[in-house]
Amino acid sequence: MFQTFDVATRPDQGPPRLNALRAEMQQEALDGFLVPRADAHQGEYVAPGDERLAWLTGFTGSAGFCAVLRDIAGVFIDGRYRTQVKQQVAEVYTPVHWPEVQLADWLKEQLPEGGRIGYDPWLHSASQIKTLTASLGHHGFDFVQCDNLVDRIWPDQPAPPMQPVIAHPVEYAGTTAATKIASLAEGMRNAGQSAAVITLPDSIMWLLNIRGSDIAHNPVAHGFAILHADARVDLFMNKDKLADVAAHLGPDVTVQAPENFLPAVAGLSQAHNAAVAADLTTLPQIVADQLGEALVAAGDPCALPKARKCAAEIEGSAAAHLRDGAAVVETLAWLDAQPPGTVTEIDVVKHLEATRRKDSKLRDISFETISGTGPNGAIIHYRVSDDSNATLEEGHLLVLDSGGQYLDGTTDITRTLAIGTPLQEAREAYTRVLQGMIAMSRLRWPKGLAGRDIEAVGRMPLWLAGQDFNHGLGHGVGAFLSVHEGPQRLSRAGTVPLDPGMILSNEPGYYREGAFGIRIENLLVVEPAPELDSADADRDMLSWRTLTYAPLDRRLIVADMLTTAERDWLNTYHAAVAVKIGPNVTEPAQRWLDAATAPL
Repeated sequence: MFQTFDVATRPDQGPPRLNALRAEMQQEALDGFLVPRADAHQGEYVAPGDERLAWLTGFTGSAGFCAVLRDIAGVFIDGRYRTQVKQQVAEVYTPVHWPEVQLADWLKEQLPEGGRIGYDPWLHSASQIKTLTASLGHHGFDFVQCDNLVDRIWPDQPAPPMQPVIAHPVEYAGTTAATKIASLAEGMRNAGQSAAVITLPDSIMWLLNIRGSDIAHNPVAHGFAILHADARVDLFMNKDKLADVAAHLGPDVTVQAPENFLPAVAGLSQAHNAAVAADLTTLPQIVADQLGEALVAAGDPCALPKARKCAAEIEGSAAAHLRDGAAVVETLAWLDAQPPGTVTEIDVVKHLEATRRKDSKLRDISFETISGTGPNGAIIHYRVSDDSNATLEEGHLLVLDSGGQYLDGTTDITRTLAIGTPLQEAREAYTRVLQGMIAMSRLRWPKGLAGRDIEAVGRMPLWLAGQDFNHGLGHGVGAFLSVHEGPQRLSRAGTVPLDPGMILSNEPGYYREGAFGIRIENLLVVEPAPELDSADADRDMLSWRTLTYAPLDRRLIVADMLTTAERDWLNTYHAAVAVKIGPNVTEPAQRWLDAATAPL
């Protein structure tokens, strides 16, 4: 299987590892050491050898960090992980609610006289260090670059991944790499920039029309790149990875060993009138140090072009979603036929993956499937293991969040399902979540607005009932790339204006710790809104096109809570599901689908 169910960490491993780290801190005369969940490329997902935060603390979430001091170790986690962290870390670690509590404020409280705080300059971005030093430099704190102390005490640390790179055909990419390089280089020249440093793996994959498998479930390869204003690219990646794509890369791409990256960056800064663009939020501090005054905070040049999908990428994604929707329907039909108490969370994961694998374009799942029933469903990013595997019991809900990496697109879909007869309070909460999802799906908004300007629309039905959820309403999604893609997002932190071609998730939820969880998720693509008949319309408007097609559980919907417009949207959506998915499923699934999509 693409997914495993082993127990990745155990709380009792944390205390001796923390003691060993503190011994290294004492040897280096440090009062603290920072352990982020990050690698040198500053992407969201990391390889096994970069899972330092999980190895040290036991916490396996996809975001967070640990600040280890001599007498306290704070594990900083956002709202998605506040239930999970309590189950995964030992009492020697103190969960800290972040970003409500900022690291600088926490350090001042814990070390009022200041102190020496060590960090690995490869694993912290220039913006992170700039913020810390600006906030704490005059409070007696000294931030010290040093070797990674966790690496010193990790005896069986996995080696860096060395998986082969493959070409991503232009029929899926829509644009040749040469065209992308030339376009970005022209923009750099117009901005007076001599080069750009790119560290994010998905940006490099997009730019060069290549894909890799260095990160589980994300088709990326580790490497660095320098894009020059004369349309040359230096790619710093092990040549053994690139054996199958040497001809594909073309004459304007020069491959160099990764160890040459820092010297090459230093060379950029020495050129006359050098102006080297980089995104300070993802540029490692050690690279920023090499660039010095030549560094221009101009963002990753690939970020927005990558986010604004071309027609081939959008249509490929739409096609992938229809095939993926058929696989989901097959599994939902199968699950509905199983009596409560006879199926486990892992059984559902295995069935869904086996069904997806019948598609010849599937290359992986897009993340480990979240299959959480009962109280497990309230853990927002729950990972089922052999130890936690629960049976789907009468009255439970099941949160099933999954996706596939297909050659023509990346999918991400969540459905919450009733097992037997659900409780009325769960049905009411589900209906509010559904109302939020429908409200965002129906929205049209003036061009120029960002995710933070509109995301409250998907929360309003829950807010009216005094409820909410501790995650963003939606994230960007790549095209056979990362399932979490920036810079577009539907959240309070989403400051980038939404543009046509951007694909985002729409996933409101509700979670009652110890009882149940609810989440509904479709992927949407931004498009120009259809013209209005009204002569009074005076703004360019945008709207959504839905990509995801699978039924929503009618048993969980309190129909009387829906407005006429909401009911009409739901019935229209279900009719489209029946038409688009019905011809692609087996006869038993077709019969189930007919009932599941009947008008409400």
